Amino acid sequence: MAASIATLVIILAGACTVYAQQTVQGTVTDPLGAVVKDAEVTLHHGDTSAGDTTTDVTGAFAFSSVTEGRYHLRVDAAGFASYIGPEVFVGSTGTTTLDAILRLSAVAQGVVVSATGSAVPIAQVGSSVSVIDFQDIQAQNKLDVLENLRQVAGAQIVQTGQRGAETSLFIRGGDYDFNKIMIDGVTANSIGGAFDFAQLSNGGVESIEVLEGANSVLYGTDALAGVVNITTQHGTSSIPTLTYSVDGGNFGTLNNSVSLGGAFHQFDYFTLFSRFDTQGSYPNDFFHNASYIGNFGYQINSNTEARVIYRSNWTDVGTPNGILFYGIPDAATQKNQNTYLSGTLKNQTTKRWHNLVRFAFAQFNSVNISPYQVGMIDAYGDSLGNVVTIRGANGYSVTGQAILDFAGVYPEIYPVYEARRSAYLQSDYNFFKEWTATFGFQYEHENGSGFTRDNYNYFAEVHGNLGHRLYVTAGGGFTENAVFGFAAVPNVSVAYYLRKPSGNEFFSETKLRFNFAKGIKEPSTYEQANQLWALLTPTERTEYGVSQVGPERSQVWDAGIQQGLWHGRSRLELTYFQNRFYDLLTYLDPAALVSVGVNPAAAAASEFGAYINASSEKFKGAQVQFVTELGHGLRAQANYTYLDGAVTQTFGAPAYNPAFPGIPIGAFEPLLGARPFRRPPQSGSFALYYARHKFTAALTGYLVSRSDDTTALDDANYGNTLLLPNRNLNPSYQKIDLSGRYTVRPWVSVYTSMENILSEHYQPAFGFPALPFAIRAGLTFTIGGDNWRK
Repeated sequence: MAASIATLVIILAGACTVYAQQTVQGTVTDPLGAVVKDAEVTLHHGDTSAGDTTTDVTGAFAFSSVTEGRYHLRVDAAGFASYIGPEVFVGSTGTTTLDAILRLSAVAQGVVVSATGSAVPIAQVGSSVSVIDFQDIQAQNKLDVLENLRQVAGAQIVQTGQRGAETSLFIRGGDYDFNKIMIDGVTANSIGGAFDFAQLSNGGVESIEVLEGANSVLYGTDALAGVVNITTQHGTSSIPTLTYSVDGGNFGTLNNSVSLGGAFHQFDYFTLFSRFDTQGSYPNDFFHNASYIGNFGYQINSNTEARVIYRSNWTDVGTPNGILFYGIPDAATQKNQNTYLSGTLKNQTTKRWHNLVRFAFAQFNSVNISPYQVGMIDAYGDSLGNVVTIRGANGYSVTGQAILDFAGVYPEIYPVYEARRSAYLQSDYNFFKEWTATFGFQYEHENGSGFTRDNYNYFAEVHGNLGHRLYVTAGGGFTENAVFGFAAVPNVSVAYYLRKPSGNEFFSETKLRFNFAKGIKEPSTYEQANQLWALLTPTERTEYGVSQVGPERSQVWDAGIQQGLWHGRSRLELTYFQNRFYDLLTYLDPAALVSVGVNPAAAAASEFGAYINASSEKFKGAQVQFVTELGHGLRAQANYTYLDGAVTQTFGAPAYNPAFPGIPIGAFEPLLGARPFRRPPQSGSFALYYARHKFTAALTGYLVSRSDDTTALDDANYGNTLLLPNRNLNPSYQKIDLSGRYTVRPWVSVYTSMENILSEHYQPAFGFPALPFAIRAGLTFTIGGDNWRK
């Protein structure tokens, strides 16, 4: 394998002699990929024109004898919005290709890579994918990626407390560890799929893509329900841009951020450091988050680019636990350091052949500290919280004292270390007009909790169109995993235009979409260590026929229609989806192991129980999305998701609270036929953006219905008297936020961000109160950049 990687690197780096002319060329197309002839193309060098031309009948253009420097394109064509491309470096030799995709409608859709592995306009894919671009991130003026994700249809955010508290993402019902999280090509998940969004600042983030649906074809394991792809800003201005922002607010909040970005000849750079501190509204609810980002690119020649991106964040957070359950905060804290590093080499080897090689590294360090027991120590050595009354949205309530800290030796310190190292190769070949084949390979080395794994992923995919009306993406992924061995998954996505986009008609476009995919997920190291196979001796494994656990699996499909309205100024999308998650790893006691067919002797040998592939869930639902450009700088969007979910296979025995006789309760997991916890059946969001002259503003909202949950508490006698019925336990809530910015001068602006402006006292997770009304206000100073030239 090392030889093959070295060979490809040599091909990538040595392809600089393929072209011999000093030329800038490209093709102008519409969002569907059809060529645009007679478009006016201007090549700009800084603020001055370096030449102009028009496209021919094939949509092609070319500028010859271009001197070395940084250039960008402007393209104008009748019936299309003007296109201004990014600034790129043109070398002294070779050919630089700058393609332009013109926008027909006023409602932009953008370009995605998560659906196909290469940059493709959303208009040309059938996948359910959303893009949060840099302008929206800036307009919302939030500090965390999790807040931006609230605007994605079908994505539900659950934070167990206030800022810094563990935060999970559920996509169309999929569990918190069913999503593949990619940061600049680096897998950011913990081993087994978990990811805490509370630790990820959106400082320096260029865009966020969310692909709803399994896509293990491209991403290997863990993409059971969706993919989140995060990319970092890079420098573009020939004049360096230095930006410093500082703001403060209630709860002792202070935020600082400084960045420097620019481009010099072949080299571009962007670096940022930020620090956020707050105390929260409860004792031991502090949060400190420091982040550093560095993005450095070098254009080796007109066809080859090298890029290194480094991101690291350090967090320190107090964890008061479910304070509504105990009446007093716990004293526990958690420290984290996460590091992501990628090195990428891309090359346009020929006009039809593109190659990429990437080396990636991710490392996760955390320490959980419980310094001492909090509360009243009882006869068993456990500590109890205060006497509290816990009320659910379903009308049930209980009063009592719950065990806050169990007996043990304090301080309790739990360090966790995990690391991933990977090599990724991808090759794209345009083999027939509008059709491209993509092949890829990834080797990944995982290290965590005393386990090491070497995994191998392969994939092949083809995407293209027929008549710029029917668009197809289809492929297969193949995984050789160190735990469960071989697995294969398919993926197919289709889009068909009943009516092609047009800016001249009220019903400006009609697009049909369909997707089908299967996904797989590997076990965490904890599940690997506690699977039945690991708890048996080699002799017992052979005697009882026990093998290692298999992958957790998903089968998902969706179908939808997208309708353009008001001459392309509005868009309405309707989607129906069905997701099935099965072979899920579940911890079963010896009796439950026997009930699912495990040899009784093997079940007894596990002592207390073990993980096996045993449970399943299914979801179906519908999404409605609407976006419109109202004119005069106003843009509005809204979405609504209905989610019908149920546990279809589980082995947890119901618990009963004597106060509610006859009502079975899932103490730690939902019961058979019940809704999975913390996945509300109804959710939605809205946003109203305004940007004109010197002022920008955003009003956003996130709305959630009641959901099933559990108290999962033990009383002083280890009994069930503090359990509440699960159905509709957690109340509904609304989080409404408002932000604004005013540019006083090109080099200084003032801004404010107000979250939860209704000061609603809500619980995203039952027993864990969210932050009430919070406000920040500050200044941004900018020195240099394109505005400085003016």
